[in-house]
Amino acid sequence: MSNKDSIYLQNGYKNRDDYLESLSEDYGLPLEFVYNLADLLGESEEWDALISAIEDAEGMFEGE
Repeated sequence: MSNKDSIYLQNGYKNRDDYLESLSEDYGLPLEFVYNLADLLGESEEWDALISAIEDAEGMFEGE
């Protein structure tokens, strides 16, 4: 297990993919959108700024 994976495990996820997939499902956003947003913000922001941005985007894709 790498140090990068340990933060995900500590928060109940198998790895980064599991975490981002969970966010996609929880907020009803396309997985590709969540990955792109996470990549844009960088891994250091995956627990703060990413959540805020996802909350702001929630509902953007309704009806698609």
